[in-house]
Amino acid sequence: MNRASDKEERSVKVSTGPVVLEGNLSIPDNDNARGIVLFAHGSGSGRHSPRNRYVARVLRQANLAALLIDLLTAEEETIDLQTRHLRFDIGLLAERLVSATDWLTQNPDTRNLRVGYFGASTGAGAAVVAAAERPELVAAVVSRGGRPDLAGQALPRVAAPTLLIVGGNDLPVIGMNREALEQLRTEKELEIVPGATHLFEEPGTLEEVARLATEWFVRYLDPKCTISGP
Repeated sequence: MNRASDKEERSVKVSTGPVVLEGNLSIPDNDNARGIVLFAHGSGSGRHSPRNRYVARVLRQANLAALLIDLLTAEEETIDLQTRHLRFDIGLLAERLVSATDWLTQNPDTRNLRVGYFGASTGAGAAVVAAAERPELVAAVVSRGGRPDLAGQALPRVAAPTLLIVGGNDLPVIGMNREALEQLRTEKELEIVPGATHLFEEPGTLEEVARLATEWFVRYLDPKCTISGP
């Protein structure tokens, strides 16, 4: 952590229903934060994911705060590794993402920052649903190798400008994202990263994801930007 440019990353706890979610919050230390990006992870990934932490670091370099949060508890993750059920419970994940969003609006350090979502895998579906539930709060959505199609009927209700990023070799997911793109009624784009597979593990591909996401969030989380309607 570069303490010259960022407040020390700190652990936070977000209550949602009967459970408490663990998160890591970091905010630029120059009082010029352009907004905050809330990460919605898929199952098997979370706030400690090297890929997500890399993207969060790039966002912070652009004066964007970041909240990386686990949408499932440790106990739920253990169960899901066996059943693979909770990772597809989009309603549950979206509900918890909404709770985290509401928490940001009440936290003194983040309540004045516009919110963006960065969703991966099934977390992207949850991000789309949550954005539809909080149109007055969520100003931008980015999906990385995500399943926005899982948001179903929420897609046409999303007001936030939405960027879908998919690897060029992730063929089934490209099709799913194209279907979701057709249903979105807000400002939207689909970016396909050549040579990338689902996890963007190929050289330079995750850097491209971070670049695209940063440009999108900087554009739409600026306080002077007005959220587009559907």
